[in-house]
Amino acid sequence: MTPIDYQNAVKTLQKYAYHYYVLDDPIATDEEYDVLYHKVVAYENAHPNEIIDDSPTQRVGDTVLDGFEKAAHESRMWSLEDVFDAQELLAWAARIAKYSDRLAYYVEPKFDGASLNLLYEGGRLVRAITRGDGVVGEDVTQNARTIASIPLSIPYDGRIEIRGEVVIFKKEFDRINEERAQKGEATFANARNAAAGSLRQLDSRITASRNLVFMPYGVGVNTLAQTLLSARMGEVVSWGFRAAPMAKLCATIQEVQTHYEAMLAKRDDFAMLLDGMVVKIDSIEAQEDMGYTVKVPRWAVAYKFPAIEKVTRLVEVRLQVGRTGAVTPVAIVEPTDIEGVTVERATLHNFDEIGRLDLRLGDSVIILRSGDVIPKIVKVLHERRDGTQTLIERPTHCPVCGSLLLDEGILLKCQNIACEARAVNAIIYFASKPCMNIDGLGDKIVEQLYRAGMVHTIDDLYSLTTEHLLTLEGFKSKKAQNLIDALEASKGCACWRFINALGIEHIGEVSSKLLCERFGLAFIDATHEEVLAIDGFGEEMAHSFVEFVRLNRGRIEALLTTIAPTHSAKSVATEGAFSGKTVVLTGTMSRPRDEIKSLLEAQGAKIASSVSKKTDYVIYGDEAGSKYDKAVELGVATLTEEEMQALL
Repeated sequence: MTPIDYQNAVKTLQKYAYHYYVLDDPIATDEEYDVLYHKVVAYENAHPNEIIDDSPTQRVGDTVLDGFEKAAHESRMWSLEDVFDAQELLAWAARIAKYSDRLAYYVEPKFDGASLNLLYEGGRLVRAITRGDGVVGEDVTQNARTIASIPLSIPYDGRIEIRGEVVIFKKEFDRINEERAQKGEATFANARNAAAGSLRQLDSRITASRNLVFMPYGVGVNTLAQTLLSARMGEVVSWGFRAAPMAKLCATIQEVQTHYEAMLAKRDDFAMLLDGMVVKIDSIEAQEDMGYTVKVPRWAVAYKFPAIEKVTRLVEVRLQVGRTGAVTPVAIVEPTDIEGVTVERATLHNFDEIGRLDLRLGDSVIILRSGDVIPKIVKVLHERRDGTQTLIERPTHCPVCGSLLLDEGILLKCQNIACEARAVNAIIYFASKPCMNIDGLGDKIVEQLYRAGMVHTIDDLYSLTTEHLLTLEGFKSKKAQNLIDALEASKGCACWRFINALGIEHIGEVSSKLLCERFGLAFIDATHEEVLAIDGFGEEMAHSFVEFVRLNRGRIEALLTTIAPTHSAKSVATEGAFSGKTVVLTGTMSRPRDEIKSLLEAQGAKIASSVSKKTDYVIYGDEAGSKYDKAVELGVATLTEEEMQALL
């Protein structure tokens, strides 16, 4: 790649990112972006002095700060006066009418996030400051640079402050909370807290991983020529910022009220949370005439939406068993109306969350509802306790089948493969390609067999006959016989496939192979100490495996008799370039992944699923993603499929 090629590649990546993150209108596939991005990374690694300041690679910081420095805004960031109904809106309009007759209104959504002030000089982003007290905030420039919807450069030569709200989209908020709950970390109570917390991470890599979005709503210091706020915001959007959804210029206060009602009706359809609508006078000159009170501008107001948080009382905690066997507590609360919807249930994530909240039966709680998402308890009102509240007991047995639960702190799981609550998913996983690879036994067929009462457990699969299948809709002689043949062909599978197919928590393909290498078909008699002694096995893995076998021993023995998996002593690996090396595969290869794994393992390689400092090689194909990026970051050697083949 020449310097000109590099510069053109950066411009192309910027264009791709703008269409993806700002316009929500992708013009390139992920593969095209990733391939070009990796070429840019390679060039910048080889020519560090030529890196362009606003190259997409410069968005991800790699420095952990000790703390944030205070920084002053060029001009004050004001709060807004709140109004809550049409009468209060009319009263505000009447108050400001005496200042000016130029009363067109520019309205936009009021985003529920963290305010941020961006300072650009000579077209470059030089500083990003949180709102703070409106005069002084915290310098979070390094984190702001990781937000893809904040341009690192704009076509404006002067000095300008662009104000906006940093938000987290609803889907991203749910993903973050799910990850935090799985790690035993406290979940965010709402998207506003999540956005603020993510923006103020001392490690900018965490900020970058949160997929924050910047929504501009105004300007501070500037030399713009436009005399109307709507025109100024149009100019800002043209520089590469996101446009506010449903922003509109209204001629009368009655039109503002109509648009408010339309926005409120679509509130749950927005990708991010809104808590109202902001109404501003459009004329900049009129804004200056109206001026400010001690606290707020007279020319703007926040027209708030009805609250979606309500206080209710926890009546009961019910246990819900998912299709993977995970046991989740669900709060049953006194029926509460939130915006016309009667809420009676709320999610609790897990029992560690109950402990963190110090939640008890009978407690008064605040619940939050967002759209059609199941409401959740965000706060317990401990001060309202009267002594009648009782502790919530942590369960020890599955509420569906009564089996002893696997308790790993955050995770409570039913390990019984015959449990009705997890039956369908257990069978689907058993038949999948990395496991028994039973051709023709997909999700819908398994569900059809289960509904018909023909299959309740894995054992039942091998009792099916063509006569059974021909009674089902969609099955004719050939299809029925093909499925019976596929079931028969699965017999005599490799030992590791059989173990992997059982769906044991923490036991995947790699660990299944290690178990077979160590114990062969005698894995069923392995003790906790023997399993723990296997290289790479930890306490949780050993405990999960031994407990699963203990609970399901009878069924496993029956399946071993029926399927008769095979195991041969591990052949001596050929000495080669990959002997004793830890290898990670990523991307799409020209050959099946399993075939490449076998080739590498034959040379003594250990195939891992994630990249770390202990990884020796990352072999990548098309659409290589985060694993490739991690390898580059850690300095791990990377090989194309062709380079791998040459070494083989």
